[in-house]
Amino acid sequence: MKITGHDKENNDILTGIANSNQQSFRQLFDLFSARLIHFSLAILKNREAAIEVVDEVFVRLWKNRVNAPDIQNISVYLYTAVKNASLNRLSQKAKEQITDPFDFIDIHLATEQNPEQKMMTAELFKKIETAVEELPPRCKMIFKLVREDGLKYKEVAEILNVSVNTVDAQMVIAVKRISEKLRNHLEIKTSREIKIQK
Repeated sequence: MKITGHDKENNDILTGIANSNQQSFRQLFDLFSARLIHFSLAILKNREAAIEVVDEVFVRLWKNRVNAPDIQNISVYLYTAVKNASLNRLSQKAKEQITDPFDFIDIHLATEQNPEQKMMTAELFKKIETAVEELPPRCKMIFKLVREDGLKYKEVAEILNVSVNTVDAQMVIAVKRISEKLRNHLEIKTSREIKIQK
């Protein structure tokens, strides 16, 4: 299921939470928790701490559930809350390093494959993974939030406290670098095949 910030289903879930409906709360948790843990893990480098942070964010949401319908964009709300809670766990020095300019964070993308990726050859998929892993940290984080988590440029900009133009520029860099890596791979492969045919 694709996560969006404003859709009717999310609004219904938030209304349910405001009415103390635990099933609605569980639905929201199941929809976002895995991605949020992965996001927090990128900052904290500690899975247990990331799980605790995400749990704390959801507990806080439940405690203040009467205000849930006032949340304009649930994706931005949750990602921002997790980012802030994760930063609060770090020392002030580390916090400064992360918020500006995000450049020391190392993101490890989830390896879940969708049907499209399963159709690719294992070799090509591996090349794509490698190309993504070699992106600069800030570029990789933005690419992950847009492509893997399905967030809009405006939402990513709000979560990371950068401009939409920055998100756009980083995505252009990411796509260009990944394309170059794949083009090099395909050229080498084609060259090998020509030699074999000769």
